[in-house]
This record gives sequence, C-alpha cells and structure tokens, in this order.
Amino acid sequence: MKTKLLATIGVIAVAAAALTGCSAGTAAKTEASCTNKIVNKTAPQVTVWAWYPAFEEVVDLFNKTHEDVQVCWTNAGQGNDEYTKFSTAIESKSGAPDVVMLESEVLSSFTIRKALVDLTEFGANDVKANYTEGSWKDASSGDSVYAIPVDGGPMGMLYRKDLFDKYSIPVPTTWAEFETAAQTLKTAGSDGVLVNFPTNGRAFNQALFAQAGSVPFVYDSTSPTDVGIAVNDQGSKDVLNYWNGLVQKGLVTTDDAFTADYNTSLVDGTYAVYLAAAWGPGYLQGLSDADADAVWRVAPLPQWDAANPVQVNWGGSTFAVTSQATDKKLAAEVAIGIFGTDEAWKIGVEKGALFPSYTPMLDSDYFTNLEYPFFGGQQINKEVFLNAAAGYTGATFSPFQNYAYDQLTEELYSMVQGEQDGSKALDDLQASLVKYATEQGFTVAK
Repeated sequence: MKTKLLATIGVIAVAAAALTGCSAGTAAKTEASCTNKIVNKTAPQVTVWAWYPAFEEVVDLFNKTHEDVQVCWTNAGQGNDEYTKFSTAIESKSGAPDVVMLESEVLSSFTIRKALVDLTEFGANDVKANYTEGSWKDASSGDSVYAIPVDGGPMGMLYRKDLFDKYSIPVPTTWAEFETAAQTLKTAGSDGVLVNFPTNGRAFNQALFAQAGSVPFVYDSTSPTDVGIAVNDQGSKDVLNYWNGLVQKGLVTTDDAFTADYNTSLVDGTYAVYLAAAWGPGYLQGLSDADADAVWRVAPLPQWDAANPVQVNWGGSTFAVTSQATDKKLAAEVAIGIFGTDEAWKIGVEKGALFPSYTPMLDSDYFTNLEYPFFGGQQINKEVFLNAAAGYTGATFSPFQNYAYDQLTEELYSMVQGEQDGSKALDDLQASLVKYATEQGFTVAK
C-alpha cells in the first residue's frame, strides 16, 4: 500500500511540471539518438539529456579524451519540456536516458519516484571537495547524493550606470537604500522604474525570502512521506510586505518575467536594475534591440543588514543518473566527469555563460580575474559573484516544488492587485500547501 501511495504522490508532484511544458509524448530510446559525433565506436555509450548552451563542444571534448566510454547526447527539451518526457519514461519504465540534466529544485520530485540513483556507491563523495557547499547540499538528501552539481546562480545586482549617473543615484547596498533609489527615479520624472518585481518569479522570489532567513521546506528522501512546510515565517512576510509597499507606491512594475515584453524592458531602459543570478549577464547580453547608450555594471545584491550579509542563489543545475541506466557505474563516471575539467569549464564559461559550482574553476586565476567587455571590462566574478557563491549554504526543496511555485505565483498576483497584503498571501500559501500535501498522503510538520 505504501509503495502505491508513493507512486501516486510522485506522479502528482511531477505532473505540475508539465503544466507549462509541452504535452507528454512517447519517450522512446530513439529520441535519445546522438546529435554529436561518437569518436570511439567500439566503446560503450552513455546516453545524456541536457540543454546547456554550447554543450556539444563539451561532449566532443569528453569523447576525444575518453577511450573507455562515449557520450551520446540529445537535447530532449528545456526545463519542463524535458521533465515531462522524463516523467513519461518513468511511468512507462523505459525510454529514460542514462544521465539527465535536472535543476536542483526538482530533484526531490524525482527521488520520491525512485527515478534517480544514489551516487554515493559510485564515488560521489570522493569529489565532494570539488564543489561549493551550497551546490552539494542542493544535490543531496541526508547521506545520499542524487546528482553532481554543474552550475549555480549566486545573485547580484546588474544596473544601468548611465541612468544612475544621470539621476545622481548612489549604488544601493541595503534594501532601504534601494527603496530610496526607486523613489529618486520616480520623483525625477523618469519614464522607467528602478526594477521589476515579477509575480511569476518562482525561485527568484524564494531567493529573496531566503535572504531574510526563510527555510520553507524540510524534507529527507529517507522519509519520503514526511515534509515540513513553513512558508509564512516572519522574515518572508517582512520581505513580501516590503516589495508590496514598492508596488503600491508605483516604484516598481509587476510584469511577468521572461516574456518578450519583459526582455525588451530589460534592454531599453524601462528597468534601471536587473536583480540577477550569475547566469543573468549571459542572458542579458543575448537579448536583441538593446539601448545603444546603455552602460551596465554589476554590484552585490542589497542586504537587509549590511554588517551581516546573507548570500542567496537563484537556480542551479545538476547531472543525475537515472534508475533506467544500463550501466550505472559508467553513467556515474560521465555525470562526474563531463564537466570535471578546466578545459570543459572554459567552454561552459566562455561560450555557455555558465557559472560553475566546480571549485577548481572557481578558484582559478583565469575565472577570478576574467574581464567582461559588456560590463566595461569589470571583473564581475571577483567583485560580486564569487563572494555570493561562497556564502550560499544550500536549500531544501519539496517533492512538489513546481506546485508550490504555482501557488506562490497565484498569491503574489492577488497581492499586487491590491486584494491582500504580503502577510495574508503567505498565510494563504501555507494553508494551501499543507492541505495539498495532506491530501496527497504526506505527514506535514510545521
């Protein structure tokens, strides 16, 4: 009965991921046919699903330098598109790749379905020292390690220096100064605003709560039907009421993130600030129709208490070995090794705009001193993101994280429409998540 319950919970937990993706199709092995060149055709192949930018070059490098194994890579879709296909393969008990790229926040949604392999028996802890503390915690549960970290999203503040100079705005170091900057911009009659607060920010919004001490979930894969839920803590309420205050004063916009209009506003001067993860600079540079006069710089994320800074993370991805892997030991070798060299990481950094969780690259002079022409030659890693990455200690996600984010989005939308304040939004979110978890068979502790 318990096995049946867990299967049902897992289906529902991951089904939420499909709501914004394509409809599930057949995840046959033929879908994982290689899009890359196999160098040694006599060596066993490990199938990999991943959507990293410039990943084919990383795969080619791996295959050229390994005689005992070859990577057969395909892009099975990005984010929820891939997760939908993986979920279908889990249900049909066939069609999954040997290794799959997963964002840290969805790992628990798949471990509860026993879809991922615990990598401790394949030497994962032997390479633990090669990864940041936060990224390793994100990929682990209790004593188990379910994935190898790849990239992360320590946060900083990208800002339009030209607009700050025009309106004599000092770069804010605290959220109080941030509000003052927003008011200065409005008072000066600017056509734009300081920043956008997206109600569909999901992990972005949760990162803002985490900076005030939020620990929304407690979950351990060894007790898969037990979950702690505490999304309405006082720190989160303080953060949300702060942002709601900016919204109600007309100091920020509430546009949905990552739409065409949002992207235009990022580059045409509508927003003077982009609160971003370390992958944000690459995202920003890739947008078209940018303001030719824009001068961008990067600064640390504002703090609630400048004397006691708290670093947070937005996003991060991993490589996990699936329970359908033909040779789990060999698949683990690929998951550990494909981004396990400086050479591979130089491709990821320079051509994929990734921010590594791999400490040999993070600690290298090359990465530390790297200058970014888009930011006027600023060494943004040394000045901002390396410190942010070092300060991030990890998070715990629920086994129904996508559902939780969807509910958060609904509550935030209601808040910015003036229907409730931040405190009530989070109280309602707490009640809805407890109800949902209980209905799915979880034992809930707050």
